[in-house]
Amino acid sequence: MWRRVLAVATALVLAASVGVTATPSSAEAAGPSWYKTKGSRVVNATTGNNVTLRATSWFGMETDTCAPHGLWSISLDQGMAQIAGMGFNTVRLPFANECLTRTSANSVSRDLNPKLATASPLKIMDAVIATARKYNMRVILDRHRPGTDAQSELWYTKKYSEKRWISDWQMLAKRYKKEPTVIGVDLHNEPRGPACWGCGVASRDWRAAATRAGNAIHQVNPKLLIIVEGVQYGPDGSATWWGGNLRGVAKKPVILKVKNRVVYSPHEYPSSISDQPWFHTRDYPNNLRSVWERNWGFIATKGIAPVFVGEFGTKLQTRSDKQWLAKLVGYLKDRHISWAYWSFNPNSGDTGGLLKDDWYTRDKAKLAALKPILTPKKVPYPAAPAPTPAPLPPQPSPQPSQPGTSPPPAVGQSSSASSNGVSATLTVSSAWPGKYQIALALTASSGVKVRSWTASWASPGATGADSAWGMTCRVTSPGKASARVSCSGAEWGVANLSQGARVEVGAILNAPKPPAKPTLSFSVGR
Repeated sequence: MWRRVLAVATALVLAASVGVTATPSSAEAAGPSWYKTKGSRVVNATTGNNVTLRATSWFGMETDTCAPHGLWSISLDQGMAQIAGMGFNTVRLPFANECLTRTSANSVSRDLNPKLATASPLKIMDAVIATARKYNMRVILDRHRPGTDAQSELWYTKKYSEKRWISDWQMLAKRYKKEPTVIGVDLHNEPRGPACWGCGVASRDWRAAATRAGNAIHQVNPKLLIIVEGVQYGPDGSATWWGGNLRGVAKKPVILKVKNRVVYSPHEYPSSISDQPWFHTRDYPNNLRSVWERNWGFIATKGIAPVFVGEFGTKLQTRSDKQWLAKLVGYLKDRHISWAYWSFNPNSGDTGGLLKDDWYTRDKAKLAALKPILTPKKVPYPAAPAPTPAPLPPQPSPQPSQPGTSPPPAVGQSSSASSNGVSATLTVSSAWPGKYQIALALTASSGVKVRSWTASWASPGATGADSAWGMTCRVTSPGKASARVSCSGAEWGVANLSQGARVEVGAILNAPKPPAKPTLSFSVGR
């Protein structure tokens, strides 16, 4: 996701995004085979059998930790056993290019993951892939961000060039050239904004960039699936969720030199994540199938190529979200479409995860909703480890309390305010040494159109914002007792707040501790 979801860094679960095959063929039992495409299906390149990818995203390697989140509370083996046991056959592994050159990760428990605590991010990626193979699962590598600080609209930034983007992909293709557990590469997460499809402008044409990258990767390993997400605005002017618009494929598909390797990957979210006009029509939710068919489903229906819905998720708290998920699950099942659920981790700020905040308990409601397209397996349920004698020492990025320690103060404290027909509730959702995370829920009254908004609160000792989604944040009087955080709505955090809609934005702040009783000041410009 946009991340929109930077990790809620308490004892929440990391997101792995992949699916698991129900019963491996004899060829698979002897060792995994590469995959290719045939019409609308992904197939085993050795046996020709149809394959449906059932994935979940285990995120974290795209954040400052440079490691899957949750390895402070569970072992890598325990996480993979959970994913396989739930019925997934694939893990979508988000990463940032920045992490590929780092020599170490952080927030990995030495007690639970002794071999990973001092390993480089690339070595941790090796371990993730090896552990997935142990549980007969596959891995899709997802370039989620260039740097660990934020996602990018385009596939390149001033700091991370297209050349770097392609060379890093070629490096990974070479590294796993003999490892068919890694079946595919998701080239760039959620192209949006100026990104266009087939417009011919080299600096913005995502279709052309995906073609260049796909061909370059295939020079190293021609067996990899090349997963191409959509854009935000289609050639016909239609707007969807980031990466969710693939209408341009109808006239301008991605054509690579190596045939039968392109998979298209939209992202889909409900109204609680990204409000859209189709959530407010009289025929909702029965209109959803036609919406999906227009935006990306036609690719599979017409046999152009397989579709892999690379992200979808929800906290499953509203009636509208429950209707949306039920319709999407039915649509995926009817068409045998591959998919990846966001996320495995519980610390996705806007969707939550498949695990509860303890990193062990499964979210039964979500798994029940996914049951029609899941194939649970009998995998030994990982036992919770004994509490460690003391928490890990403070580290430069999210390090939640270890099992058995006291929860940080002020978590759960909330404050509300309203302005110009918009109500806001600020909640301190988690905290760990030197940082805390807030969630800000905004609800606009019917008929209200919001131009801008600002929220602020006192945060003694705060020095700055580590990250923010749906808004931008700054700290005045940093490091002092009078320090104050001020955040203003940005991108979807403003654009989606109208006509009775609700959005949830958030941020991670650097501070010695969260404010004991935050008092929210809130103003709206209309």
